[in-house]
This record gives sequence, structure tokens and C-alpha cells, in this order.
Amino acid sequence: MQSGPKVLAIVLAGGAGKRLLPLTADRAKPAVPFGGTYRLIDFVLSNLINSGLRRVCVLTQYKSHSLDRHVTQTWRMPTLLGDYITPVPAQQRLGPRWFTGSADAILQSLNLIVDESPDYVVVFGADHVYRMDPMQMVSDHIDSGAGVTIAGIRQPRALAHQFGVIDTGPDGRTISQFLEKPVDPPGIIDDPESSFVSMGNYVFTTTALVDALHADAANEGSVHDMGGDIIPMFVEQGDARVYDFSSNEVPGSTDRDRGYWRDVGTLDAYHDAHMDLVSVHPIFNLYNRDWPILTHLPPYPPAKFVEGGNAHESMVGAGSIVSGAHVRNSVVSFDVQISGGAYVDGSVVMPGVRIGRNAVVRHAILDKNVIVPDGAQIGVDTDNDRELYTVSDGGIVVLGKGVTAQR
Repeated sequence: MQSGPKVLAIVLAGGAGKRLLPLTADRAKPAVPFGGTYRLIDFVLSNLINSGLRRVCVLTQYKSHSLDRHVTQTWRMPTLLGDYITPVPAQQRLGPRWFTGSADAILQSLNLIVDESPDYVVVFGADHVYRMDPMQMVSDHIDSGAGVTIAGIRQPRALAHQFGVIDTGPDGRTISQFLEKPVDPPGIIDDPESSFVSMGNYVFTTTALVDALHADAANEGSVHDMGGDIIPMFVEQGDARVYDFSSNEVPGSTDRDRGYWRDVGTLDAYHDAHMDLVSVHPIFNLYNRDWPILTHLPPYPPAKFVEGGNAHESMVGAGSIVSGAHVRNSVVSFDVQISGGAYVDGSVVMPGVRIGRNAVVRHAILDKNVIVPDGAQIGVDTDNDRELYTVSDGGIVVLGKGVTAQR
């Protein structure tokens, strides 16, 4: 039972994630494995649950089976006090059409808001890697009296053009413009060399959100997107505020990982985020027990290293066996087998992968159940790799789910 204001959380998890292909060829982007144990959606759900927001609807659409299964089997809440986390597929409640955008997804799911009758609605994305206490943002929103509050993270102006950028008025809080990938991003009043980048996390006053969704639905020129259509509507009305993510305090944060946030929308960003995990003092610390990232752990035995097998600056999941092989700067998931003489460096290895004897895997992402035969080489000859596999702009070699590599 919630005390204080009544808050409903909606997680937008219907994205296709085309820039992450082939990892999203068989699953929705929020269902993509991450960090050896988790799926991307576990980060937003952990943040919501840890903060005390325990009535959560996950809107799904694209190739959602594994995502629906993960949410249903993993995120079981006690029902005695009315808590729940539930996947909500596209149901065509407003006619024979699927979601046409993130705003339309919420419009078609307004029954969730009507049934719960919350005072405020938290709308968060499902595919970012970060820690945050959303209730601090909710409190800030309530104090502001605004229709919507948008989480903004400070980024160097030189990099901000890659994102949606928030420009504020003289008070440093009221949003005057919401700019999509501007050539010359505006600076922050107290930090001119940085810009506020939208994290895609919003808190709405319920009545204001419902009114905006109906107005957007009647606009034939809208693409029905939260960031592209709904937020500019609030900005034009002077009813949007920014929440500075740097002010969010999460228990157990270190000086190194405080304020960490990664948009893992590309293969290179996805790989880089994994490399952030494995240093002695990680840029993002998965071992914070005061604000744990929660998930379902399969019942495998501990990882085993035999015949001189070893791993340095790496994470190795339960049930994995490193037998006479060498692993460096890598994230190895559970139920992985790496055979004698093999060398794995700077790579992301997902569950069920088998790497044969004397194989070499460098700067690669191996999706679930990939087989690397004895003596095969991945990431050694990039030109050859491009003919056989997906290679990112940054040179990361990616093998999709269930692929058997060429010798």
C-alpha cells in the first residue's frame, strides 16, 4: 500500500532496437542480456522497486515473448498490498492498429491509468544502464507544480548534439526549448560547457498527461512520440521543468560511478558499457548492495577454472568453465565453456556460448548459444569478419544468437 501521493509507473519497452541488430533480431531491445546476468530492463525495474514504486506496467510490442516471460517469471511482487509489475502487450483497444509511437502506446493503455487513478505517472524508458532513485524526482516534480518534469543529465556540449537537448530559462529549471540533436547545443546557466541531455525519463501530473495525450491524438501532423510531440507541447505552455540527474543520491554509490548513465542504443555503446564494468575500480559498479540490480539467477554451480585457465579484469558467470584458456577484459555470462588454449579479450560472451580449443575471440559480442569451433579466429582479421558477420562502426565483431562461427 502506497503512502503519500499515489504514483503509477509505466515503462516503455516496445522498441525494436534496430541499431542493435543482430542482438535484437529475435528479441525486444529491453530483453537484450547485459552484464553477464541481467537484461536491460532489469535496471529500470530495479530503480523503481528500490525507490518504493511498486505498481509498474511494462508496455511491450516488438518481439516481446522473451521480455514478457522474463518480467512474468522474475519480477513477481507480493500481492497482499496491491503491488505488481505486469507486462502489457499492445491490445488494439482503439481499433485495429498497433502502437504508432510511445505517446500512442500510453494513449492505447489509458485504462491502466483510469483503473489505478494515480496522482502522478512516472514514464521511464527500458533500455538504459544506470542507477537512480525515481522518488527523489517525483518529490521534485510535486514541489515544482509543473505538468511534467524531465530528467536531464549533464553532458559536454561537444557530445550533446547526439541527443535530445534541454534548454532552460533564466531560473535554470523551466524548459524553454527541447531540441532534437542540435548542431550548437545550448549550455547550462551554471555550467556553460555542458548541456542538459534528456534521459527519456518523465514524471507527469496525471490530469496534465491525459489531456496532452488526447490533444496529441487529435493532431493529424503528430507522430505520437513522447519526446517529439508530448514534451514540446508542455514546453510551449511553459509547464515543463528539468530535473538535474546529478542531484540524485543513490545509497552505496562511489565517487567513480555516481551519476553514471549509458544509452546502449548502438553496438559500440553496448560493448563500451560492458567494458565499464570490469576494471578494478569500475566506472559502473554492479556490486553495490545498498541499491542492488535485481534479476533471476539460474541455479548453476559456481564458475570453475581448471587446467591453468584464468581470467583477468573480467567477470565470469555461474556455471561457466574456463579450461586451460585465458580471458582478459571481458564479461562472460553463465553456462559458458571456454576450452584449452583459447584466448578471449575485450569481449562480451552471453549464456550458452561454447568456445573451442585454441580459438581466438577479440573485441567481439557473442550472443546466446554461439559456437566458436576449434582454432577459429574472431576479431583478428576485420576485413574477413565483415564478410561473415556484423562489424560495428568501432570494429566490434558481433555474432547473432545461435550462430556457428567459421573456422
